[in-house]
Amino acid sequence: MRSRTKKGIGGGSFLKSAALIAAGGFLAKLLGALYRIPLTNLIGGKGLGLYQLVYPVYCLLLTVSATGIPSSIAKLTAEAEGRGENSRSVLKTAMKLFLIIGGVGTVFMVATAPFLAKLQGSEEVLQGYFTLAPSVLLVSAISVFRGWFQGHNKMFPTAASEVIEQFVKVGVGLLFAYLFRDNIARAVVYLLLAVSISEGVALLFMWLYFKRCNGLQKTTNEGGRVALSVILRLSIPVTLSSILLPVSALLDSVLVPRLLGAYTGDAITLYGLFSGGAVTIVNLPVSVCYGLAAASIPRIAGAGKEGARGRILFSLLITILVGGGSAVGLYLFAQPIVKLIFRSLQGEELSTLISLVKGLSLSALTLSCVQTLSACLTAQGKPQYAAISMAVAMTVKTAVYLFLLPNAEVSVFGMVVATNIAYAVAFFLNLLYNLKVSKKKTPPKQPVMVSEGGEG
Repeated sequence: MRSRTKKGIGGGSFLKSAALIAAGGFLAKLLGALYRIPLTNLIGGKGLGLYQLVYPVYCLLLTVSATGIPSSIAKLTAEAEGRGENSRSVLKTAMKLFLIIGGVGTVFMVATAPFLAKLQGSEEVLQGYFTLAPSVLLVSAISVFRGWFQGHNKMFPTAASEVIEQFVKVGVGLLFAYLFRDNIARAVVYLLLAVSISEGVALLFMWLYFKRCNGLQKTTNEGGRVALSVILRLSIPVTLSSILLPVSALLDSVLVPRLLGAYTGDAITLYGLFSGGAVTIVNLPVSVCYGLAAASIPRIAGAGKEGARGRILFSLLITILVGGGSAVGLYLFAQPIVKLIFRSLQGEELSTLISLVKGLSLSALTLSCVQTLSACLTAQGKPQYAAISMAVAMTVKTAVYLFLLPNAEVSVFGMVVATNIAYAVAFFLNLLYNLKVSKKKTPPKQPVMVSEGGEG
């Protein structure tokens, strides 16, 4: 067990693990981006805008029920492995907890759908909320499996499940889009149903893979059962940090079309070009750097305080190299990239999206660094600092675009300026927090364990 743990935190193994999960994430994002080519041809800019209206709410609930899971579970699993204990107790406790939370999220999405659709001024997307709601519960279970495997430095299940999700979503989604191409609103509803179907298939894969690895820890000590409070203490700050992005996106989906609508009739289309076009393209390289963030957690969690800072800086350096190169590439090749992914766009919509991608390219670097540095804080048991920096960043973003968007000459490009400033703020704050935490000599607290007969 000891040799496997050392291998899991070594530099070579770190890069291999990061490359594997990055490759899976990139392929999944690439499939998602290429998906927009035929999808835009079938449902147009208006359909894309309707599709994006539902997603902020979904992402918000998904963040509450799932986003904080992989990193916190990976940390607890890696620490249990380092002590030679059976980490299945982490998996069992987390699965029970987050299935409940995910179920509540699904019910909440269904219950609030009528109000949200009316608030957004697009009641035709009401049924879309209903068909997408089951995904909240399904992704919660998937995320628990992913975190547990990542804690074992096994990145293949995460990478494979992400690719499976996208393959199913693309295949089923395009079939629905073609069948209902004459009714855009109905097509969007079934496109969102395709997402729920894809998550169900991905969960089945994770469960089958887990059963295949049934003997993974039979030789380790059983240890105790992880207390729910330990999981929540780590997960809640990570969730609060992550939740700010979808909360901000949800707020954007309400405010941005209204602000733009004060002087243009293409408000939803412009919002779709930014959130469904430019953001989607920029997130491609960010997804590659997610592998660095995921691989950093077990590596740093398994290191002592003396070695943490060096590993943090190494992870950040690799992230800067990858993210910086991606940002330059997006700026220089924005036109061919947009034309490849969004072939149906022409005229002003095409030129607008190209300009949006160029302007937002800087965020490929800063958001990638924020992602890695947030993971490093979680690995050191201080995820609350990442939540603070993201809260400040999203507050700055909202303030900036509220000031810029009412200006018709700035228009949707105010979102580019606001987003770039926000991620730069989050990056510098996260960097300062990491340097501060890694400098301390006090060892991190050990996870609280209870006996099998005790209370969680």
